[in-house]
Amino acid sequence: MTEAQKTDKPALAPTPVRVLPHPDMCPDGLAFEGRTGQKLVDALLKQGIAIEHACEKVCACATCHVHIREGLDAIEPADDDEEDQLDDAWGLDAQSRLSCCVKLNGAPLVVELPRYTKNHAREG
Repeated sequence: MTEAQKTDKPALAPTPVRVLPHPDMCPDGLAFEGRTGQKLVDALLKQGIAIEHACEKVCACATCHVHIREGLDAIEPADDDEEDQLDDAWGLDAQSRLSCCVKLNGAPLVVELPRYTKNHAREG
């Protein structure tokens, strides 16, 4: 008997994530299945993508900024706190999100990592 059967909870389908190639963090790109309910930042870190997260993943900086190139409409929209932090992100566009605020929900995502990040914790 599986854990899902023991608790009468259906198993959640994994979330397909495709990361576009990035010259430093993911030169060949990557496709993987993340755990539904997990933060995108945690899924990326688990796959060995060293995305910055200076605020320890609590939406208090913009270092985990990503671009959601496909699947943006399927995830919860950014709240006011995330929008305020995104103002400090490098290369901001209409598809920008903080990966600490994006919860995997089973809908496929295509993610582009920005070329640069503004990590205020490391700046002089």
